[in-house]
Amino acid sequence: MIRSQIMKAGLSVLVLMLLLSSGPALQAGVSKDAASKYLKDVQAGNPGLKSVGKITFGPGGLLVVADPAKATITVIDTHDAGPLQKLEKKVPQIDVAVAASLGVEPDQIDIADMAVNSQSGKVYLSVKRKTDNQPAILVIDAKGKVKNFDLSNVDYIQVSLPGGEKSKIRNITGVALASDRLLAAAQSNEEFANKIYSIPLPLTHGTSAKIFSAETYHVAHRRWETKAPIQSFVPYSNKGKNYIVGAFACTPIAKFPLDELQSGSKVKGTSVVELGSGNRPLDMLTYESNGKEWLLTNTFRFHWKKSMYGPSKWWGVRVNMDYLEAEDINEEAARRDVKQKQGPNGIEIVDQLSGAVHIDKLQKKEIVVLRDNDGHLDLEIAELP
Repeated sequence: MIRSQIMKAGLSVLVLMLLLSSGPALQAGVSKDAASKYLKDVQAGNPGLKSVGKITFGPGGLLVVADPAKATITVIDTHDAGPLQKLEKKVPQIDVAVAASLGVEPDQIDIADMAVNSQSGKVYLSVKRKTDNQPAILVIDAKGKVKNFDLSNVDYIQVSLPGGEKSKIRNITGVALASDRLLAAAQSNEEFANKIYSIPLPLTHGTSAKIFSAETYHVAHRRWETKAPIQSFVPYSNKGKNYIVGAFACTPIAKFPLDELQSGSKVKGTSVVELGSGNRPLDMLTYESNGKEWLLTNTFRFHWKKSMYGPSKWWGVRVNMDYLEAEDINEEAARRDVKQKQGPNGIEIVDQLSGAVHIDKLQKKEIVVLRDNDGHLDLEIAELP
């Protein structure tokens, strides 16, 4: 009996040791699987970024980086596949630490975007040092420590976003990895300036994206527009069809069909919700709460009235995803009641987004917020309603 117990105990210890020793290998396997599904002809070295703008994460620690200066999208395998370690506590004035890591003062940096790796919990920032326009990717760990993400030798692929025959990409306003493609939104210098790009998976280094020119009905302006760019977007699928759902300044939310389009074609969006003029959306995500799907966006109010939008120029709203099922409504799009926190039903201001300069989803109803605090930026986790 005693011998049997000793053997069982020894076996348990052996199993535990094997599990512990295989942890990194399993994590590497997750990253490798994601890379093989999403990336082809992976390069090793420095991707040569000239600028850093919008960033987002895909599965297995794949970081998607927009480079507006080169009109390219770079996908980097960070090999950051966990384990999950959430931010332990609020980090006040994180902008001071970010600036210090680049050897400058806080007013000498521009934080273009923030992305959260939901597998590891680490927060990534795309930052420009204003003194010399030097781009950088910075990483913040669970303890709030900031370090530089070394780009000198990474595994990556890079794809180009073409303009038209006589056009040039002015800015890349959003990027996302969908289940079957990489999506990007951009703005060019031509009449149909609002651009949507699509690249099927796996992404092959050196290839060029399919390009679509987008036209949108701006509800507040009461006219069709081709120049206003999508400010933020999420991929969306409904009844077997694929869409981009994007938000614009002044502030319609519209959906654009993606299936069966030929490169170079023009696509009309369907405006489904109007959030109110004088606002510019910043980030967008979806989440589930109490059995309902919600579209969430934080917004900058450039014509700010405290009594209407709370204590900050940065505020946010959620929209029930049922609104996205509307077809061909445009002029009749649902309008948010700008005099109330809620209304119509399923459209409401979210207090947790007051002061939110950047947001990204961590898991379920948890988001990471980069929040304005009297001119500085605090980093914290918030729970959505």
